[in-house]
Amino acid sequence: MNEHGTGVCGGMSVIYLAGGCFWGLEKAFSVIKGVTGTECGYANGHRLLTPDYMTVCSGRFGYCEAVKVCYDPRAVSLESLLEAFFMVIDPSQQDRQGNDRGIQYRTGVYWTDERSGKAVTAYFEKERGRHPEFHTEACPLENYSPAEGYHQRYLDKNPGGYCHIPGEEIERIRRMFSGD
Repeated sequence: MNEHGTGVCGGMSVIYLAGGCFWGLEKAFSVIKGVTGTECGYANGHRLLTPDYMTVCSGRFGYCEAVKVCYDPRAVSLESLLEAFFMVIDPSQQDRQGNDRGIQYRTGVYWTDERSGKAVTAYFEKERGRHPEFHTEACPLENYSPAEGYHQRYLDKNPGGYCHIPGEEIERIRRMFSGD
């Protein structure tokens, strides 16, 4: 298992986001101008285990469903990506989003460099003040493994597939962050 996933971001910046089922989160971020790539995967679980979907769903090894987001910071800021993230999650929910429940569906933002860590921490301080309860993690990425191929671009391959993020919200994000 590669410490930070197998996909190279080609010199772009990277942030890892967990927001419930990764299918909808991946779709929402793939439509943002300046995002150069997305990948569904599993983050911050037991270091000695290479996870698969069934292992992660067991909830016994601490992994969450996450999306690796590669982006060009000249085209979209990390703060804008965090704004989009908080548009599609409910940070007051602990270990769940929509109908999905369990530790694997917790919300979080994970970084790999100090600059991103400082930006995420500052953004979270503002965001925490907007919610009486706040259960979204913000910490460095410990480990990451890409999810199986059938999870990648799932909603593109299965347009009517399950998603806790409404299609209207994904379209709203596309419009907000496309410059249209």
